[in-house]
Amino acid sequence: MEYRQLVYSGLKVPVLSFGCGTFGGKGDFFSAWGNTDVQEATRLVDICLEAGLNFFDTADVYSQGASEEILGKAIASRRNSVLISTKATFPIGDGPNDVGSSRYHLIQACEASLRRLNTDYIDVYHLHGFDAFTPVEEALKTLNLLVQSGKVRYIACSNFSGWHLMKSLAVSERYGWERYVAHQAYYSLVGRDFTTPDCSQHRHRCPQRRTTPSEPQRRRMEPDSRTSRPSGCRQRRDAALSVLAPASVHGEKSAADGVRWISRE
Repeated sequence: MEYRQLVYSGLKVPVLSFGCGTFGGKGDFFSAWGNTDVQEATRLVDICLEAGLNFFDTADVYSQGASEEILGKAIASRRNSVLISTKATFPIGDGPNDVGSSRYHLIQACEASLRRLNTDYIDVYHLHGFDAFTPVEEALKTLNLLVQSGKVRYIACSNFSGWHLMKSLAVSERYGWERYVAHQAYYSLVGRDFTTPDCSQHRHRCPQRRTTPSEPQRRRMEPDSRTSRPSGCRQRRDAALSVLAPASVHGEKSAADGVRWISRE
């Protein structure tokens, strides 16, 4: 397994990571992704570690927390051998403060993730999306406190636009707080909206499985450039699909080509 430095940090991570969105399968949305239980998850973790892949990515919203619980049980006896990435921001309950990046919600969400994962610390903690209702200073100061308390090793973000990211980095620099070391975004051979000038000039990429929120999860997120596809995106998608279509007859080859392409980007 090839290891790379996680962009603006000293942490070495594998070029591939394992996304745990299929763990749990709770609810209509996530049951469509998969319903991996503890036994199967443990087997998958074994396979990953055998291959040198030790980075596992989840989120509190995946299957209403079940994904974190299952991952925690699957790695129970080998916490020191793995890196855990999880996220917060999207709705995790029906209460008015069960969503967003406020100090109240982030501290509560982080402590809940630690309990579900059965661990004392999270290696990489992401904001799952940009919360336009919470001051950037409040969110980043809270993340900084979580790092200082030892509950989080590194902070990162996900599904940010370019200006969201740059504003956040400027605030961190101004106050000397922890800064995002990676940006987990939707980016693949078919979907390359991330290469628009708004984001590509400021990439803080993380070699992880890319995801995007569902429409209900976006309700607290401010609309940004991702909602309108740039000129040429459809043509790039069609060109990519035309290349992959012949390969699909070979079973897994098209998926392997996609993974190979993203790992070289």
